[in-house]
Amino acid sequence: MVYLDYSATTPVLPEILDSYNKVTKDYFGNPNSLHSLGTKSKELLNEALKQICDIFKINNKELIITSGATESNNMALIGTALSCGKKGSRIIVSKLEHESIYGICKYLEKNDFIIDYVNNDSDGVIDFEDLKKLITKDTILVSICAVNSELGIRQPLKTIKQIINKENPNIIFHSDMTQAIGKVPVILNDVDLASFSAHKIYGAKGVGVLYKKNSVNIKPIMYGSSDNLRPGTPPLPLIVTLSKALRIATSDLSKKEAKIAKLNEKISLSLKKYPKILINKTKYSIPHILNISLMDIKPETFIHALEKHQIYVSSNTACSSGKISAAVLNIYKDKTRALTTLRISLSHLTSNEEISVFLNAFDGIYDKLNKLN
Repeated sequence: MVYLDYSATTPVLPEILDSYNKVTKDYFGNPNSLHSLGTKSKELLNEALKQICDIFKINNKELIITSGATESNNMALIGTALSCGKKGSRIIVSKLEHESIYGICKYLEKNDFIIDYVNNDSDGVIDFEDLKKLITKDTILVSICAVNSELGIRQPLKTIKQIINKENPNIIFHSDMTQAIGKVPVILNDVDLASFSAHKIYGAKGVGVLYKKNSVNIKPIMYGSSDNLRPGTPPLPLIVTLSKALRIATSDLSKKEAKIAKLNEKISLSLKKYPKILINKTKYSIPHILNISLMDIKPETFIHALEKHQIYVSSNTACSSGKISAAVLNIYKDKTRALTTLRISLSHLTSNEEISVFLNAFDGIYDKLNKLN
């Protein structure tokens, strides 16, 4: 099997699975219980949470455990809107966000909030002048992803935050960091709110994080027996494995990126021999994501043909599979290009041999489908 869909999800590392099984078996007490089993679980919970905070240099009050980035995005955007609604009704988002952000925006629009979409330049970076123009006294939130999930375009979050603070220091700045964590260095303090998921960094599905700066107040969108923003019994096995996954994912980033960049270059050079295949990336695209357009071949046909060789890629994001690539359309203004995309996403676990197998299969499939066309 050759798996090249790491941006959709990652396999759980064996050591992560071992930790999950051990914690599930040996620490089954509810961390909220007062008896010794609960105390034992509480101590492990606090240790895991401290490890996560230490990785990001934040304090424990700034860390909220969720079920994943989609829930974190909902808490961030809707929670901010509910908290700041009396101060204004305008929210700025980029045109390169994940579908979960746009789904939340549609909900907020139905509840009388106004969504302003900030432009980007031809390389996909936020247009700073357009951002300045959009910021008003009624703007309460700006949400811009750290790394786009289709083209891998990385945004300069610190610079964007400086612009926001200069124009209106009361605005809260959120970033969906799902495609950035474990791929590039991140500083959570560059933003006010941040979201990400464990299953993108070789951890288990069903757990994620919302980082909330101490100075930021948001209203809960869930209610229970506690006053916490996210009430309920802490999923201890998931939290422990999240901590372990983060420690592994954030180590040796430069070394991992260098390896991935070589694999990306190998694919790019091989595909350049096809005049009808276009490579979709800018100078700000990270090497972990390689997006191409087949132009005259349906991507779903190609995906299923590769699948017969046990090679797995995607058309765009897993959550918008089969739809037009909004990011490619935004950058290149070409509908055909945006309708025929393949997203090849790489990992430090990907081997050179796997890329050779992929390219060999790709050549055979492309030649066959091209002749049929």
